[in-house]
Amino acid sequence: MQFLPSALQRSFWMTSVMASVILMITMGIRQSMGLFVSPLNTATGLGIVSISFALAVGQFMWGAVQPFAGALADRYGPRPVLLGGLLMLSLGLSITPWVNTTFGLTLTLGIISAIGSGASSFSVLISAACQRLPAQSRGTAAGLINAGGSFGQFIFAPIIQRLIQTLGWINTCWSLALVTLLALPMVQRMDRQTSANAMAPAEPGGLTRALQQALKDRSYLLLHLGFFTCGFHIAFLVTHLPTEVNLCGLLPQVASWSLALIGLANIVGSLYTGFLINRLKSKNILVGMYASRAILILFYMAAPKTDLTFYIFSIGLGLTWLATVAPTAAIIGKLFGMRYLATLFGLTLLSHQIGGFLGAYMGGLMLEANGNYAIMWWMDIALSSMAALANVPIREAFVVQVQEVQKA
Repeated sequence: MQFLPSALQRSFWMTSVMASVILMITMGIRQSMGLFVSPLNTATGLGIVSISFALAVGQFMWGAVQPFAGALADRYGPRPVLLGGLLMLSLGLSITPWVNTTFGLTLTLGIISAIGSGASSFSVLISAACQRLPAQSRGTAAGLINAGGSFGQFIFAPIIQRLIQTLGWINTCWSLALVTLLALPMVQRMDRQTSANAMAPAEPGGLTRALQQALKDRSYLLLHLGFFTCGFHIAFLVTHLPTEVNLCGLLPQVASWSLALIGLANIVGSLYTGFLINRLKSKNILVGMYASRAILILFYMAAPKTDLTFYIFSIGLGLTWLATVAPTAAIIGKLFGMRYLATLFGLTLLSHQIGGFLGAYMGGLMLEANGNYAIMWWMDIALSSMAALANVPIREAFVVQVQEVQKA
């Protein structure tokens, strides 16, 4: 990044890389939870619907904690929030093997682990980067952080599948709890300085006024609608793709490698999206992403269910998988500035995970009722098309002009 002074280059790389590594661990674990559905069902006998419900609650709680974690980070800084989140994620994974009821599984994977993962995820990490970097670096940093989450999915999915097969799901849970603790030193090494250009002076009404203004803004609400669909789509797939692979008579490795390919492709998609954010309107990027998902699902439904079909489908989906995060955050930043980005983006992620709850839970209900996911695929096509249309009228202009704070 030759356009930045050397001190800002160091700040860029320290902040972006550390945030990327943290997200690699938390999202790599979270996005691979679907691999536990079958072994959990075999070990506990709870049934697909009960396990889907626990994971669906996890999808919702991951989103529900985002605005609160963001508000805490806006007030106290990202470090205490990230440290608490990582410790909760590790705790939830550690005690999961000790439960054998729907309530217990919902408590460990659906609440404790999900809150921990959410508190150390996008809203806090991307906001921490954006508030510590100049405007010209924020899109690239968001793309790099996003790529970290995707890389985590790429490396964690096949490793977790192999660990489950060799060590069993219980030892795999404990192993992941230990891996989570490896992210703690990364939190301490994140750059401390906040960019003067990123923060506006506190205005009358503070966060309350910012929330009231945002919730009355049509573009912000349309952004929520599109992100709701994104959550439905992603949660359905990460929870039920392994079962879909099994229904097609394919080996479990096809599911783990499909999830891994989604993560690998999204590294490319996230980095390229970070590049595009500074050159195109973010809403147009989102329109293309959501429309492409509807087309890819139609391709999957028409194609023969082979290993190659799943791999092609996964690569296509992966190019937009989590790449929606950076342009969504960029639009919020353009509309309302950086001061309360963690909170406002956290609310958008809550909308994302309400969709995630429905995608994960309804997948289990449809499978039990019909023996397949056909209705879910058609719902996904309809929602993806709706999301693409919802982003068309979004405007990208400042509602709040961010003033520079001169360094003393």
